Amino acid sequence: METNDAIAALTALGHAKRLAIFRLLVVAGPTGRMAGDIGQTLDLPGATLSFHLKELLHAGLVTAEPQGRFVCYRAAFAAMNGLIGYLTENCCADDPAAVCGPTASSCC
Repeated sequence: METNDAIAALTALGHAKRLAIFRLLVVAGPTGRMAGDIGQTLDLPGATLSFHLKELLHAGLVTAEPQGRFVCYRAAFAAMNGLIGYLTENCCADDPAAVCGPTASSCC
């Protein structure tokens, strides 16, 4: 992951509602959730939900799949794992005695 991509992802996740949406989609797994279901679960009006989903889409953290008149949103697990890897890539690099490093396993 490039630095600018990490900044865009962290900026998108830096809002409480967008973080809640993303976490809800992570819980849903590869099946994802329909936009209306996300809005109902998080008590978000349609326009507000659309705005936040657009920001998450722009950051590459979610995908959208039209299904008839509805849209199914899914967490972009590769992007999520890429961000985690970017943040932990050099963990404890200056301390060879430290036992740390990336602990995130590949998801989905």
